Amino acid sequence: MSTTSMHPATSSSQNPSPSSQNLSLPYASRHDKLIGSVIDASTTLLAAYDHDIVKFGMGAPAPDMLPAKDFARIAGEVFSPENFTYGETKGEPILIEALHDYLASSGQIPPEQQGNRDRLLITSGGMQGLDLGFKLFVSPGDLVACESPTYTNGSATAMSYEAEILEIPVDEDGMQVDALEEHTARTGRAPKVIYTVPTFQNPAGVTMSLPRREQLLAFAHRHRSVIIEDNPYGMLRFSGESLPALSDLSPNDPLIFGVRTFSKFVAPGLRVGWIDVDPEIRELAVNAKQTMDSCAAVPNQHLIARWLAEGGADSHVEVLRQAYRERKVAMSEGLQRLFPGEIRATDPDGGFFLWVTFDDETINTEELMPTALEEGVAYIPGPAFSPAGNFSNALRLCFASATPDRIDDGLDRLRRAVDRYRSER
Repeated sequence: MSTTSMHPATSSSQNPSPSSQNLSLPYASRHDKLIGSVIDASTTLLAAYDHDIVKFGMGAPAPDMLPAKDFARIAGEVFSPENFTYGETKGEPILIEALHDYLASSGQIPPEQQGNRDRLLITSGGMQGLDLGFKLFVSPGDLVACESPTYTNGSATAMSYEAEILEIPVDEDGMQVDALEEHTARTGRAPKVIYTVPTFQNPAGVTMSLPRREQLLAFAHRHRSVIIEDNPYGMLRFSGESLPALSDLSPNDPLIFGVRTFSKFVAPGLRVGWIDVDPEIRELAVNAKQTMDSCAAVPNQHLIARWLAEGGADSHVEVLRQAYRERKVAMSEGLQRLFPGEIRATDPDGGFFLWVTFDDETINTEELMPTALEEGVAYIPGPAFSPAGNFSNALRLCFASATPDRIDDGLDRLRRAVDRYRSER
């Protein structure tokens, strides 16, 4: 008997195939909150252009800032068959040990927490840390306060769990906690979660002052608000006085959910980060992570662990600090030279970014973007950093990803783009 007679074909007329025109898909109620990332999408956008573009958009270290030679050597030693398998969800013990020792030796763990490895959980990059934080603490309709402008991959993650976003203005001292206090007093509604990048903030580059940090902690304790402290740039200070992280000011505080990453001071493509949280929260985070990916990439964890144990981070971070200071100065001076009296730009003491605001409010940086790309320079428009789409006359520039000469070239191209945009309106 043929298989045809066993399984007779069914004509398309009897079982018509569904199409998007006649079928309403049963999406989850949160599907329209999955807004995506303008920042990450810029990589695809740039691929459509075949001419040279100076890339001030993505917040990534330049290839010359990666410890590639160290990694190539170490990979031959640790990329062995036993490391190409599943690992512990909380992270490879060898990485947790090496990470703890590095953080302790570099003064990034308060004395009260030194020796306690139960606070650390290895994640698949900083974004997974943010996802875990919002997953554990945000229910549909909860209020989440964030800086404005903010890293909208963070606020978008909160929105994916159906949070209501409250934007709090930022100035040169970081989040304006007085505005948060005023909103809570006026509405009687405190945020369930406060999302902040207090050190070298993305996108503005500003750092929250010590009085503001203390005020924010007092607010969180008074209202039982969880603070998700996103700190990817903290060790990249190249000038000014160091400030304690929120977790340093309030050690062992269960209301502080610390998110860190190797992406900004090692390599983003490794996709390895960590969270620093209360041990009870870590156990819940392990459960949540097991529904995502079971474990972060095991070979990459062993690679970073060996690099840290060898002391590679100490000298590498010093190289980064010097290079990023030179690049920030080149960008600041170039903007002053090319846009005198036309812009306001932040002047960060570390991190990756300058925030540039045009005094001419009729300049729309989203509309300017195609012209800028034609001229050969990329940036991220201001509205990408506001869930409400504010900051239309602002943009973010990353100085970390280009050499000083390349920065000068890119700013010349931006000047030409602005002049073209104005003449063609």
